Amino acid sequence: MNLTTRQIVYLALALIGLISTWYFNFQFMREAGGSFSAVDFVRAGYANAASSSLTNDLLVALAAFLVWSFAEARRLQMRRWWVYPALAFGIAFAFAFPVFLFVRERRLQALG
Repeated sequence: MNLTTRQIVYLALALIGLISTWYFNFQFMREAGGSFSAVDFVRAGYANAASSSLTNDLLVALAAFLVWSFAEARRLQMRRWWVYPALAFGIAFAFAFPVFLFVRERRLQALG
């Protein structure tokens, strides 16, 4: 597999997105006694004005990504588009978005 600089950057960003989000997810679970409550997690995202701003910023960006990535995946005939929303909600948007960009770049490269 011949990777371009852009593809390497997207993979690095995906790794950073995975590690930087899950570091804090594990801290959250530890603080919650080893369990994960989605309700408590979302509630914590609105703990103060700063976190509320960041949470809303993320939600709007995620919504835009879902709309755009669906259309882009169809345009480029990328299979299994549903994987990216699943990654965004199941792992992290900061992981899913660069993974999508990496796969998109690979598809563009294949199309020549």
